[in-house]
Amino acid sequence: MFHALGDSGASNAGKYPRELRVADQVTLDCASSAESDRAAFLYHLGDIVYNFGEARYYYDQFYEPFRNYPAPIFAIPGNHDSFVVPGTKPADAPLVTFRRNFCAKQTIITPEAGALHRTAMMQPGVYFTLDAPFVRIIGLFSNALEDPGVISNLDKKRKWPVSNIQIDFLRAQLKLVKQQKFAGALLLATHHPAFSYSPPGKDDGTGGNHGCSTAMLQQIDTVCHEEGVYPHAFLSGHAHNYQRYTRIMEFGTQEIDVPFIVCGDGGHNVNALVRAQRGKPALEPIAGADVGYLEGDGGVAKVKHLFLAKYDDHNYGYLRIHVDKDYLKIGFHQVGAGSLAQSRYDMVTVRLADRHMVAN
Repeated sequence: MFHALGDSGASNAGKYPRELRVADQVTLDCASSAESDRAAFLYHLGDIVYNFGEARYYYDQFYEPFRNYPAPIFAIPGNHDSFVVPGTKPADAPLVTFRRNFCAKQTIITPEAGALHRTAMMQPGVYFTLDAPFVRIIGLFSNALEDPGVISNLDKKRKWPVSNIQIDFLRAQLKLVKQQKFAGALLLATHHPAFSYSPPGKDDGTGGNHGCSTAMLQQIDTVCHEEGVYPHAFLSGHAHNYQRYTRIMEFGTQEIDVPFIVCGDGGHNVNALVRAQRGKPALEPIAGADVGYLEGDGGVAKVKHLFLAKYDDHNYGYLRIHVDKDYLKIGFHQVGAGSLAQSRYDMVTVRLADRHMVAN
């Protein structure tokens, strides 16, 4: 079992209690769980430090809130952990600071940790694969733009000034999954979400605070289809709320159910799924609504249905993910206004053998 969440950094004093409540709750979850059901690690989905990953804010926004979390914390950078403000010295670039704290080459306590004893993580890079019992997580760095997420220069509409090294990395990891006949759950994590809700036919700002990264998903889909391996679930943050999509698709000779989960309410903010405009109230979707229009055009995926299974745009929270040899279970736990008030709001279970969702 492990935890996951995104967008935890509190950018001002008013937001700090929210981050503390979430951090304290995942810490309490570890302390109160039976040993067999205790989190082995926390996987952070990015935007650890606002506003721009400055070294001087790592203590307040990361090390101090998670001071008592008893397990390792892995992370992929978000856009706020990587955007370079003009005039920043190379030594102070946010990804330099991120690497010092998450991609150390030896066990050290960094200056950002102050007097706390959490050592830096020793990830191989800002994108990497994490192997754990029954699960393999491929984490990609979706870069520094506010929107969309970018992992290559293969976008047919816009040529971004990045290399294709992450596409090559993803392809190599999928080949390994196939060669090794990996039988566990395969997860893919990016900071920017593949899907984030906006009303059909609307580009007038009435959608949420962040949109879909359609081109990025289509590139991932292409590599997955070429290699014959598809993740069991996608995890992301960035949009400051909880959203769970179900994508029913044909893959090879199978029909598979793939959950796409956004958990970007780890403490920084919670935003409405739909914004009101011109004095009119926001019309939020019904859980279970068909949102196939979010797919865009031109992808290789043979999608039968895409629907918004459930969402929460009022509460902070985190994911509790359990994997064994048979099932992948992803639960979203709310952290409410009370100091440690929390409850499990949602759960999705995927049977690994046939890639179908089952009733909880």
